[in-house]
Amino acid sequence: MASGRATQSAKVALRERVKELTCLYGIAQRAEKPGVSLDEILHSIVALLPPAWQYPEIATARIVFNGRSYATPGFRKCRQKQTADLVVNGDRRGMVEVGYVEKRPENDEGPFLKEERNLIEGVARQVALIIERRQAEEDRAKLEDQLRHADRLATIGVLAAGVAHELNEPLGNILGFAQLAKKCPDLPESARRDIEKVEAASLQAREVIRKLLVYARQMPPERTKVNLSHVVEKGLNFLETRCAQAGVELVCSLAPDLPPITADPVQLNQVLVNLVVNALQAMPNGGKLTVQTCLSGSQVCLIVEDTGIGMSDEEMGQIFVPFFTTKGVGQGTGLGLPVVHRIVAAHGGTIEVKSKVGCGTRFEIRLPAAESNGGARSD
Repeated sequence: MASGRATQSAKVALRERVKELTCLYGIAQRAEKPGVSLDEILHSIVALLPPAWQYPEIATARIVFNGRSYATPGFRKCRQKQTADLVVNGDRRGMVEVGYVEKRPENDEGPFLKEERNLIEGVARQVALIIERRQAEEDRAKLEDQLRHADRLATIGVLAAGVAHELNEPLGNILGFAQLAKKCPDLPESARRDIEKVEAASLQAREVIRKLLVYARQMPPERTKVNLSHVVEKGLNFLETRCAQAGVELVCSLAPDLPPITADPVQLNQVLVNLVVNALQAMPNGGKLTVQTCLSGSQVCLIVEDTGIGMSDEEMGQIFVPFFTTKGVGQGTGLGLPVVHRIVAAHGGTIEVKSKVGCGTRFEIRLPAAESNGGARSD
């Protein structure tokens, strides 16, 4: 009789062990499937858990990761349950849980076997390793993408500098001869207007070249201690008329007592002009443009916000890529925002962009305040 009970006990133990190994093997198989998202892997893993426990017909399970739950169909919280922490890279990021929807007799750990404690902890470790590996793969892919992007930008920079230098001389000649032609006596008015168009087009082309040179870092900044509000106020004096002509209400809120920043005022003005012009082009039917300066901790902020057409997430991901533009032919070079990004980065600052299609766009630039110096002059 005793021998029969021992044989039966051994069979039960063997059956439970087979179920455990089947579960772990299934997890390993799913982790190796190519082209499967982490969400899909976690959903498929949680389905393997109930059959591995002693009472699979009433078992329910879930994996919680970063606040999101991956559960078996009809999952509900149980009073009799077994859990294990999901520790990813040393941080607790969730848990693995198996429970019984009906009460079962006490065993080693509530109604659970000692081997099931080892199993759930083993599952938690495997899931954590899968997550860590996936995150490492994603980080590596992002790094490779950043390296490719940096390589493209370096190539564009070299080409831009070469093209700019090659074009500068003939453009200078065109502009010079156009200005000389305007001085000719008895010049017909129609010819004068045509020459002025040539002059304006040459100046516009020269401005594009200047942006290329800034982008390619061929024009080093000349830095001094300046007050950002003063720079913005001077720049807006030249932009107010353009805003009025475009039917855009300009609202200014410039902090009067900002600490100075170490910056090139010409390049800061270029940042302001590019952002304002970009905002005006985003409001073809008029709107409201808000320009603000303020202090945030040890950083001085410039905020330019419009009520224009806004941008999609896909467009926002491309706005700092050179020559990318959503504007029509002849309305933009795709260099304005990349130049803004390059200038801000060169000054040790950051840019935060928020936009919603149909609601507008908000650019917030943060620049480090200069170290206090009693003898420094702030323009």
